[in-house]
Amino acid sequence: MTGTRAGDGFPEIVVQRPAPGGGRRVTVGAVRLGLAHSDRDVIEFLRRAGLDDADQLVLGDSPAIQWRGGRPHEYGAG
Repeated sequence: MTGTRAGDGFPEIVVQRPAPGGGRRVTVGAVRLGLAHSDRDVIEFLRRAGLDDADQLVLGDSPAIQWRGGRPHEYGAG
């Protein structure tokens, strides 16, 4: 998916609720990308998945990213 931008047929991006031990699972569609402990982690996961505008999406609070079960940009224990 290199060269892809969110909204151009890219699957749903979800940052799940904070885990009991900290961090948040990041998924794109049905694919688990990893456990993020910071915005930087989310950006890197999305970049590796082929999303060119990952930093703009995460840091710009894009509606293309669903933050579930917690406030955006918070990664502490849930």
